[in-house]
Amino acid sequence: MFRTAWRNVRAHKSRMALTALAVAVGVAFVTGILLFTATVSDALTGAYRQTFAHTDVVIRPDGRSAPTASDDRPPSLSAADLQRVEGLPGTGGVIAVVSGHTALGCPDGRSAGRGGPTQGSNYDGPAGNGGTDPRYTFTRGRPPAQGGEIAVDAASAARCGYQVGDAARISVDGPGLTARISGVFTTQAEPALTAGGSLVLFDTATAQGHFTGPGRYSEFLVKAAPGVSAERLQQATEKTVVGAVTMTAAFLARDQALAGEGAVTGLRATLLSFAAVALFVSCFLITNTFSMLVAQRTREIGLLRAIGATRRQVTRLVLAEAFLVALVASLAGIAAGIGVADGLRPIAGDLGKNGPLPSGGTLSLPAYALVLPLFAGVLTTLVAAWLPARRAARIAPLAALRMAHAPAREGAGRLRVVVGLLLATGGVACLLAGTRTNRIQDGAPVMALGAVLTAGGLLTLMPMLVGPALALARPLLARAGISARLAERNSARNPRRTAAAAASLVVGVSLVTTLTMIAAGGLAAANAQSAHVLKADYVVSMQDLSPLSGTVERRLAASPDVTTAAAMREAELTIDQATQSALALPATAVRDMLRLRVTSGSADTFGGPRVLVPTDDARAYGWAPGSPLHAQLPGGQSAQLTVTGVYEPNTLLTGILIDAATLPSRTDTAKKVFLSTRDHPSPALQLTLTHVLGDSPALRIDSSDDLAQAAAHDTNRMLNLLYALLALSIAVAFLGIINTLALSVAERQREIGMLRAIGLPRAGVRGMVRAEALIIAVFGGVLGTALGVFLGWAGGELITRHLPGYHHSVPAARLAALLILAAVAGLLASLWPAHRAARTPVLTAIGTE
Repeated sequence: MFRTAWRNVRAHKSRMALTALAVAVGVAFVTGILLFTATVSDALTGAYRQTFAHTDVVIRPDGRSAPTASDDRPPSLSAADLQRVEGLPGTGGVIAVVSGHTALGCPDGRSAGRGGPTQGSNYDGPAGNGGTDPRYTFTRGRPPAQGGEIAVDAASAARCGYQVGDAARISVDGPGLTARISGVFTTQAEPALTAGGSLVLFDTATAQGHFTGPGRYSEFLVKAAPGVSAERLQQATEKTVVGAVTMTAAFLARDQALAGEGAVTGLRATLLSFAAVALFVSCFLITNTFSMLVAQRTREIGLLRAIGATRRQVTRLVLAEAFLVALVASLAGIAAGIGVADGLRPIAGDLGKNGPLPSGGTLSLPAYALVLPLFAGVLTTLVAAWLPARRAARIAPLAALRMAHAPAREGAGRLRVVVGLLLATGGVACLLAGTRTNRIQDGAPVMALGAVLTAGGLLTLMPMLVGPALALARPLLARAGISARLAERNSARNPRRTAAAAASLVVGVSLVTTLTMIAAGGLAAANAQSAHVLKADYVVSMQDLSPLSGTVERRLAASPDVTTAAAMREAELTIDQATQSALALPATAVRDMLRLRVTSGSADTFGGPRVLVPTDDARAYGWAPGSPLHAQLPGGQSAQLTVTGVYEPNTLLTGILIDAATLPSRTDTAKKVFLSTRDHPSPALQLTLTHVLGDSPALRIDSSDDLAQAAAHDTNRMLNLLYALLALSIAVAFLGIINTLALSVAERQREIGMLRAIGLPRAGVRGMVRAEALIIAVFGGVLGTALGVFLGWAGGELITRHLPGYHHSVPAARLAALLILAAVAGLLASLWPAHRAARTPVLTAIGTE
C-alpha cells in the first residue's frame, strides 16, 4: 500500500501541489516564529551576560531603607559606601555607576532612539586615576571629562549624523540642554541599544547632578580579586553596605534574562496563535482536496477492494498519500521558515511590546524549532485527511464496474445538522454568559470557548446554507447569463464541496471583522478617555512618562502665551492602613481644565479636604459621596478627607484626586502639566512652547486633537500588524478556492467537453469557472462578516463593562471594502482554473470517463 501511495502521489503531483503549498506555508510560519524567538531569546541571554562581563557582584540601593539625596530623586548609594566596598580585602575593582533617563535628539528634532529605551550614564575609570571604563570602547574621540560634554553610542551617532565636536540636544527631566559631543563609543553592556535605544555618557560629577545628587551613586559593579569567589565577595559586601541589595552578577544576569524572556514568550504566543489559524485554515483545503481525489478515483479504489484490499488498507493508502505530501511540504516549509526567521531578525525591536528586544545577531537553530513544525505539518495533514480516508474505505468493490465516478452525496445529513446546532447553541450560550462576567480575566476564556463553538457550529451547518444562499442570489445570477446559471447549478450540485471551499475564508474574514469592530470601539474609548477628558489647550508630559522637572511648570507659567499652568503631582496616601495612589491637582484645574465623567456626587465641590475617587476604588472599598476617609498624608500628617464624587478613570487620570493645597509639602517634580493658552491650539503655538522648553527631545506637548490622532495611530498600527498576520490564513483560504476549482475542472472534463460541443464558447467556460469562484468568495465573505460582527458585538459587551467610553461600532466602510476585496481575490483565484477549463480539447474531454 505504501508503494501504491507513492505511485499515486507521483502520478498526481499537480493535483497535490496546492495542498503541499498550503502545508508548506503554515509550517514555514511556525518554523520562522520559533527560530526568530529562539534567536531573540539567545541574544537577550548573551546581552545580559555581556552586561556583567567585568563584574562579579552588583550592589544596588534597597529603596526601603537607603537614604536619598532628595525626596525627588530615586534611592542611591553614598560615597562612604563606595569607600567601604573599595576597602574590602576581596575587592579587585569597583565601577561606581550613575544612571537615569536621558533623551538624545537629532539635529532635525527627531529622537535618536528607534523606539527603545533612552538612557544616560557616567563614564567611570577605575579608582579615578585615569583608567578606562571596561564597559565602553571608544571608536572616535574621547570620554566626557567635564560638564557640557557627552559621548554618544555609535548607532545613535550614525542615525543622527553626529560627529565628534558637534552640539547635540539632550533632556534629562524635561527642559532641553545643549552639550558638545566628545566621543563616540560601542558597548555590549547595554542590551537596550540592540532594541533601537540610545545611550549618552556624562562625566561622573555631571551625571550625579542630573540623576542622584552630589556624591551619590545608582549602583556599584564590583570585581573580585584573584582567588576570591563571587559568593564570598557577596557575603563580605552584604555585611559592609547596610541598606543595600547585594547580588552576584551571574544571578542578576539570569534574573534579567528571565525577565526579558517574558517579552519573548508573549510575542511567541501571539505569533504562534496566528500560525495556528493558518494551519487550521489549511485543514479545510486538505480535507477538500482528498475528498475530491477520492471521488475522482472511485473506480480505482473499487478495483483495489475487488482484488482483496481491506477497508483498513484503503484507509492506510489515503493516509500514506497524505503523509508523503505532508512530509515533503513540511521539509520545504522548514527550509523556507529559516529564511523567514532570518528576515525577521532586524525588526525584533519593533515587535517588542513588553520590553526591549535585541535586533540582529546570529540566527539560532535549536532542534525543537525544526522538529515541532515538522510534527505539526504532518499531524495537521493526517488529521485533515482522516475523514476522506474513511469515506474511501466505504467504497464498495462493485464501484470498479461503474463507467463514471460515483455521484456526490446531496444534502447535509441529520447527524451534521444535530451536531452543528448543538455546537452553535452551546457557543452562543457561552458568549452570552461571558458578557455578564464581572472581570475580563474571567470572561475572556468563556468567550474564547464560545467563539470556537459558534464558529464550529456555523462551519458544520454551512452545507445547509448553500442552497438558501444560492436561492437568494439566483435572480441576480439569472441576469448575468448562461455561464453564471451553470456556475450556480455546479455550486448547488455539491453543497459540501462549496461549503468546504468557503469555510477557510469564513474563518479568516470573521477574525478580521471581529478585530476591526473591537479596534473601532477601543479607539472610541481612547478618545473618550484622553482627548475628550482634556478641556485644557495642552498637556505636557515626558515621552517615557517619567517625572517632569519643576522647571517645566515654571518656564511655561512665565511664557506670555500661557494663561494658566497647573502641575499634576503623584502622592501616596495611607487610608485605613492601606496605601493608595493619589494625584494632586489645584482645585481650579480640575474644574477648568478637565472634563471628568462623574458617576455619583459632583466635581464642583472638589477642593480642600473633599476628594474625588475612581469607580474601581469606590466599588472595592464601598466608598460613596459623603464617605469619610481617615488619611495619613506624605510626611506622616493625619487628615480627615471626605468623598465628594466618584469618577470614571481614564488614560490621563487614575487614582484618588486630592487638592494640591491639602498636601503639607510639594515635591519639585510633576507627572503632567496642563496648560491654558491665550490663543487656540495651532502648530505655530506648539512650536513656540517647544522653544520655551529648550527644544527638548524628551517632552510631548499634546492638544486634544493630538491625543486623538495618537490613539488612532496606535490603533491602526496594531490593526495593520494583525491584518498582516491574518493575511497568511486568508491567502491559504484562496489557495483552497484555486485548488477546489482546479480539481473540479479535472473532475468535470467530460461535462465541459459536452458544453463546448453544444456551442458554449471558451469565454463562456471561463465565465462559468469565474462565476463559481465568485459565488464561493462572496458566500464565505458574507458568512465570515456576519460571524465576525456577532463575535465583535459579544467581545464588545464584555469590554464595555470594564472600559469607560467603549461603545459598539460597525465600521461599514471597512467591512464593505473587505467583501469587495474577497470578491476580487476570488476572481483572481479563478484565473488559472478557468484558463485550464477553456483550453480543454473537446473530443478528448468527451472521451474522458
